Amino acid sequence: MTIARRKSREVTIGNVRIGGDNPVVVQSMTNTDTRDVEQTVEQINSLAEAGCEIVRVAVLNDDAAWAIRPIKDQVTVPLVADIHFDHRLAVSALEAGVDALRINPGNIGGQKNVDKVVDAAKAHGSVIRVGVNGGSLERDLVEKYCGPTPEAMVESALRHVRMLEDRNFDNIKISLKSSSVTDTVTAYRLLGQQCEYPLHIGVTEAGTMLRGSVKSSVGIGILLWQGIGDTLRVSLTEDPVAEMAVAWEILRSLGLRFRGPEIISCPTCGRTEIDLISLAGEIERRLQNETQSFKVAVMGCVVNGPGEAREADIGIAGGRDKGIIFRHGEVIRTVKGGSNLLAAFNEELDKFLAERQGR
Repeated sequence: MTIARRKSREVTIGNVRIGGDNPVVVQSMTNTDTRDVEQTVEQINSLAEAGCEIVRVAVLNDDAAWAIRPIKDQVTVPLVADIHFDHRLAVSALEAGVDALRINPGNIGGQKNVDKVVDAAKAHGSVIRVGVNGGSLERDLVEKYCGPTPEAMVESALRHVRMLEDRNFDNIKISLKSSSVTDTVTAYRLLGQQCEYPLHIGVTEAGTMLRGSVKSSVGIGILLWQGIGDTLRVSLTEDPVAEMAVAWEILRSLGLRFRGPEIISCPTCGRTEIDLISLAGEIERRLQNETQSFKVAVMGCVVNGPGEAREADIGIAGGRDKGIIFRHGEVIRTVKGGSNLLAAFNEELDKFLAERQGR
C-alpha cells in the first residue's frame, strides 16, 4: 500500500528541499558547545555520515552565533540555528550563514524585533521553523485549555505563524512536540488540517535508547502512515548519531525511504542450536556502515530458515553441526561446524557486496 502524503508547500533549507513531493528528511541536533568549532564540526560530520540530512545547533550567545561561519566552511549538510528569547542572536546567525532558524516569534521581544528577524531571513533566503513545545506554552493558552493540550499547541503555533505572515513571510515550517505520544499525534493531525506548511515531526524528551526509540517509533510511525511529516527527528537521551539508525528504520519499515541493509532474524526458539543472538549481533555490526540497500537474513534453523527468508538477498541459517548460506532461498554453501559460520558468511558477504558494487 502506498502512503498518501499530506499536501504541503515546498521550502528549501540549504541544498535540501522539504515538503511538496520531496521525500521525508532526517534531522538531528548536536549536543556540543557550538562555540567549540572543532568538536561541533566533528559531530556534524559524524551525523552526516550516519544519514543525517539537516543539523540543528544551539545558539546561546554571540560567540555561538558567529561560530556558525567556520562550522559551515567544514560541513556539507544545512544548519539550523536554535534560538530562544534573543532576536539579535537570530540576526547574527543569519549573517554568519545559517540556513534556517528555529524560533518562537512571540518570545523574541516584540514587534520591532520580529521585524528585524524577518527582514534578515528574507535577505538571506532562510527558512524559519516555528517550534512549539508542550512544556513551554504561553500561559494564557494553558489557562484557556486547562493545560498543554493538543488544541493549545496548535493555537500557539498558528499564533506565531500569523506574526510572520503579517510581515509577508511564508518561508516557514512548523513543529509541535510533546513528550506524550498521543498528544503529539493529535496535535499534528489538527495542525495538518489547518495549514499547508511543511511539518517537522517527532516526540520530544522521548527518553533513553530503548524507551525513546519505542515512543518515537510509535508516534512518528503513526504520523507518517497517515501521510503527515516532511522532516523528522528521533529525540534520544543518547549520542545524536544513535538517532540516525532509528530514524532510518522507521522510514524503511513504512517503505518511505531506504538506507543500508535490512537485517531480518528470527526470535530464537527451542529448536535453535547455535548462539543466534551473538551471530545476528556480529553481522549487524559488520554492516553498520554499509549504505547500500539490500536484505540479509540470520536464521536459527536450517530446516525452515531459507524458506522463511526467501526474500532475503543473502542469508545464513545455522544448526549444531552445520550451517547453510543462501541467496533468495537457494543454498550456495554448506558450512560444517557452528564455530565457522560467521567467518564463512563474511566471505560470502564480501563476494556479494563486490558483485553489487561492480554492476
